[in-house]
Amino acid sequence: MNGIWYENTHTRIPNFETTTHQKQKLGYAYETTSHFVHLYGRDVGFNVISVGLTVIEQRSGTLNDWVQRVFGAQNISPLDNEVGHVTRGVWRPSLYYVNDTETALGIDKFEKRATEQALRVLIEKLDDIFLYVEPSTHGLISYSHKCRELLILACTEVENQWVSIISDTNLSRSSGRYSTNDYVKLLDKCFLSEYKIQYLNYDGLRNFKPFDGWNANNPTNSLPWYEAYNKTKHDRSGAFHFSTLENVMDAVAACVVMYCVKYGPFSLLEANTSLSTIVNQNFLISLDNSNPASYYIPEIELPTNTRSDLFLYDCYRASHNKKWITDSLVL
Repeated sequence: MNGIWYENTHTRIPNFETTTHQKQKLGYAYETTSHFVHLYGRDVGFNVISVGLTVIEQRSGTLNDWVQRVFGAQNISPLDNEVGHVTRGVWRPSLYYVNDTETALGIDKFEKRATEQALRVLIEKLDDIFLYVEPSTHGLISYSHKCRELLILACTEVENQWVSIISDTNLSRSSGRYSTNDYVKLLDKCFLSEYKIQYLNYDGLRNFKPFDGWNANNPTNSLPWYEAYNKTKHDRSGAFHFSTLENVMDAVAACVVMYCVKYGPFSLLEANTSLSTIVNQNFLISLDNSNPASYYIPEIELPTNTRSDLFLYDCYRASHNKKWITDSLVL
């Protein structure tokens, strides 16, 4: 069962505020055997889908007619994923709660903690470099042994996350070991180019989208920071100048992206941990030009005595959400 997504332009729910669509601009809908189901969603930050704002009504007419009447739905489009299905190792909205995310994506808690430890070390090392080099126009092109060291560490961590995801797919090694010819296949499947990282403490910096421009035709050179890592790793004397602060910042941003892809952003941003503190002090993370058709929509199972009228409720609090069905990632 696939659903639809659309833009909300009005709110017509009895005994409920009429301006919900102004902040919850996106809608997602499908039909059960007895009811139409709508969930509100935001279009900023991580485009949170609000399971606490679930609207249902007994079926009458078509789903498209219903969402147009109640929510003023415009630009109605089909969802890519079946309702209630997720892809292993690939976070998408509407996964928000930590336990829900870990169960749905098949997350190994020990591997997650190890990843968090590695990411914290990388961010602390970058923060230490910032004590000596300002990421200004001139500072970004500076290079040093400390930058080279951190570039290598960050890029090997990115590779580790790539391998971790690929190892759980149908892909076999193309040449005895994985290479960028394999890694680049994650670009679209994991929506890597959607993630935007902003360094908060420095004015005038560009937004960092470390996977922008990556392509299968040139899978190594189309990632400048990763190409720099390969060059300086194998030829320190001849390629030392590629160990720039800007390449390091891209590589660390890529580590943040890979964490969000595999484990979701909310345990990184909202947990009561030292990692969450340092991430929030240094970064603003968001989705940019994200595709709502790719989002995960929870399937609900309604009791036989469910009301037939139009009303809003929290489907999670009512325990109507069914267990997610986890599909393997196919590359």
